[in-house]
Amino acid sequence: MRYAILGVGGVGGLVGGALARSQREVLLLLTERSLGEYPGALRVESEALGDFEVSVPAAARLDRDVDVLWVTVKAAALDAALALAPPELVGEAMVVPLLNGVDHMAILRERYGSHAVAGSMSVESEKVDPGHVVQRGPLAAINLAPDRGAEALVEEVRAAGFTASVLESEARVLWTKLAILAPLALGTSSVQAPMGPVRADAEVWELVLACATEACKVAEIEGVVLDDARIHRVLEGAPPGMRSSMQKDLASHRPLELEAIAGPILRRGAEHGIPTPATEELSRRVLAQVAAAAR
Repeated sequence: MRYAILGVGGVGGLVGGALARSQREVLLLLTERSLGEYPGALRVESEALGDFEVSVPAAARLDRDVDVLWVTVKAAALDAALALAPPELVGEAMVVPLLNGVDHMAILRERYGSHAVAGSMSVESEKVDPGHVVQRGPLAAINLAPDRGAEALVEEVRAAGFTASVLESEARVLWTKLAILAPLALGTSSVQAPMGPVRADAEVWELVLACATEACKVAEIEGVVLDDARIHRVLEGAPPGMRSSMQKDLASHRPLELEAIAGPILRRGAEHGIPTPATEELSRRVLAQVAAAAR
């Protein structure tokens, strides 16, 4: 398969680099500014995939036929980024987002129609310099919703070193990740600390576990039955030094994906009469951290 990567941060750089290392044709789509800073190769330091460096071409606009367009930008940057991949150039390619949250699927489907196929990625990865990605921990897993090309794509990303699966529905792909990500991101960002200190703070930890349970209750309304006890165990087993991308964005004074991550739980909970006090409180504490950082 031939690939384009829209959004070459921690996730996009890791996916693009791994696919290029496995001898797949990969094109990075970068803004003009990022293109000027890009060194022409991706250097990856990964606990899950190993360390490597691979040359990968880049352009400021999709300029060739591809089979898959990976969309790996942050939620706030999605609308602007899509200008680099017009529908008439994307054509029949699968459009696979690895964004946080659930609301982006409506945007992508409006633009690309049925070619948009839900995906999610569980990983701790960040861009530390142009073309330089650092991935921590053993987890680098991609899930896809059912689609005509999903099984073939899963085989290719497995060959590139990732754990990958096709799940039974789009909702399962999106809500399985969000039920873990929301408490993780909100908890670490609310105290501006990794998971070890979060678990050590009894009050915050209680809120984190309650947030996971609230997410599971909302997911059930969306047609996805999740085991909140299992998600609690995942959070309990997260490495003590694990940080969320939201916490890293907060520390670097970048825009937060608070609406993308907490918003679906709060809005859908309100629509269906499901109380979400823990998610609300953690969100309030995150906003307090933002306000404190701005002073």
